[in-house]
Amino acid sequence: MSFVRSRKLSSMLLFTLLFACLMGASKGGNFFQDFDITWGDQRAKILNGGQLLTLSLDKASGSGFQSKNEYLFGQIDMQIKLVAGNSAGTVTAYYLSSQGSTHDEIDFEFLGNATGEPYILHTNVFSQGKGNREQQFYLWFDPTKAFHTYSIVWNQQRIIFLVDNIPIRVFHNLESIGVPFPNKQAMRIHSSLWNADDWATRGGLVKTDWTQAPFTASYRNFKANACIWSSTSPCTSTSPNSVQDNAWQVQALDAPGRNRLRWVQQKYMIYNYCTDLKRFPQGLPPECKRSRFL
Repeated sequence: MSFVRSRKLSSMLLFTLLFACLMGASKGGNFFQDFDITWGDQRAKILNGGQLLTLSLDKASGSGFQSKNEYLFGQIDMQIKLVAGNSAGTVTAYYLSSQGSTHDEIDFEFLGNATGEPYILHTNVFSQGKGNREQQFYLWFDPTKAFHTYSIVWNQQRIIFLVDNIPIRVFHNLESIGVPFPNKQAMRIHSSLWNADDWATRGGLVKTDWTQAPFTASYRNFKANACIWSSTSPCTSTSPNSVQDNAWQVQALDAPGRNRLRWVQQKYMIYNYCTDLKRFPQGLPPECKRSRFL
């Protein structure tokens, strides 16, 4: 079931023109074509003719990959199966990021835990190098038993984080009240599996059990309905002829979507920077005054 609404086609076309999306096509879904392995030697592997990618972590090193393309707005979907068993101390990161000290970033980070204890899904949004917008969740399923789809919808109005098409978080563009929003820097897709046992599990109290190594996370069914950025073509659509695939350009939550968001945040959210009065004794950030369910 979809929890988004699309505005009139004329608005979508105007939006497209404003961003100068050229009518080009890009094949997706093949890791050989779409990604580069960036570190980890042989710990990162592309398998099954490019349909599957695995990252591994051992005591010597983790591993990671990034997209060949940079994107400026779009919907990014990836199916991930996380490290099973005792994953305490490990972090599987999946995110969009630009480069430099004033970079933008949109984060999913999966914090491992001891066998039988739930993963923590950590989310954050950076704009112009500043983050500190963390929200954390438990998941309503075991993310190690099967693949699940983790999506980022990023347009001019908002960023929507989704898990299996269920919205878990919305970050709105509130530049009108002085809140920076990532809308000027193209970003690559990144993912990595690495050791963070100094903080990842119970604040670093639980360390990585290296007798369980290697730890492995798996990826498949990557899809980008997005604008590919280059210095010569500011935005080349990956889905130039499909109104449905370009719905991300004006995507927002409808009433059922807001209800699902409320369900997730009331039952599974375990940390929200917008309610952390001790962290912000001088007052909560201005975006926190807006209802998170809109």
